[in-house]
Amino acid sequence: MTTMSSALSPARRARPAAGARAGERASHLLERSRTLVRPALAEAIGRLHPWVGEMAAYSLGWCEPGGAPVATPAHGKGLRQALAVLSAEAAGAPQSAGVTAAVAVELVHTFSLLHDDIMDGDPTRRGRPTVWKAYGTGPAVLAGDALFALAVETLAAAPGTDIPSAVRHLSTALNDLVRGQADDLLFESRPWTGPEAVRPDEYRSMAEHKTGALLGCATALGAVLAGAPRETVAALDRAGRHLGVAFQVVDDLLGIWGDPTVTGKPVHADLLRGKKTFPVLAALGTPAARPLARLLNSADPLDAADARRAASLIEDAGGRAAATAEAHRHIAVVDACLDSLPSTTGTGTGTGTTHGTRDARATRSTRSTDDLRALLDFLVRREM
Repeated sequence: MTTMSSALSPARRARPAAGARAGERASHLLERSRTLVRPALAEAIGRLHPWVGEMAAYSLGWCEPGGAPVATPAHGKGLRQALAVLSAEAAGAPQSAGVTAAVAVELVHTFSLLHDDIMDGDPTRRGRPTVWKAYGTGPAVLAGDALFALAVETLAAAPGTDIPSAVRHLSTALNDLVRGQADDLLFESRPWTGPEAVRPDEYRSMAEHKTGALLGCATALGAVLAGAPRETVAALDRAGRHLGVAFQVVDDLLGIWGDPTVTGKPVHADLLRGKKTFPVLAALGTPAARPLARLLNSADPLDAADARRAASLIEDAGGRAAATAEAHRHIAVVDACLDSLPSTTGTGTGTGTTHGTRDARATRSTRSTDDLRALLDFLVRREM
């Protein structure tokens, strides 16, 4: 997923010193999580068939086709890894639970990207050929299937107090992800206007399943592994799901107005494919959308010039502003969920736990909640 800031603000502004400090903190948190998770993630990938493992490593930005190491890793920011680690710590779980959760979620995320790129026909990701372009469609499907199986195996073999619940939580997220992806694909064949048009509430449901389910899994899975209270798990899962909707909306914004050098995808790609994205749906619901509706309902597919005109019409009809407001509404829910977390969570407290140990755990939990809030706040409101 791409950062949200430039899409949330149509006008770029110079980042103040406070923003720079926030960026440094966010970068530190992401790097810390990647450093913690990388050895366990590499160990898991190492259990795959060597050829499949090579494709997995390539998709993670660790190597070139053929297995040669890359001079400069092209890895993503590791958002889900950071969410898993920080959320587990915020729930009072041991660090090992956060790392295990991060590995499982990163494997599922990578699996979903491999298959998503095939379904969308995307030739590049993070400035490199996608796995299906580099290795072929069949091998890419195989690698995705292997990563899916490996994620379940990782959880099933993990030390923890509630492995069955953790596996069920991951399975629920996977089923939701597939449901959301199916709806997203079906939306493309539905008309732009009329009684069969996609409604904004249908979009929100799709986005919660397609994107929010896995982010909710990332934020809650470590707590599940450590046997955290049900209320804590529910609050973390809800926060991740609403974060996912916000991210999906901003991905839509970036698909229309994003910089291809940042997003790694062609400009106006979603418009050219006829994807039912939130800015378009919001714009079509306004009285000012008649020229846009005529353009989108044309019998001929959009060309590059049509897509540029459509982007302008969407903005004129308020679609960009509506999408920005939608993202901020979901971020407000995320904030409320984090506010509801207890200052300390009694996970893993044995009979020998001392008052000092509980105080130390409470301090770590509070600090991790603050770190989690700082990371999310920066990701959705500022530039990296």
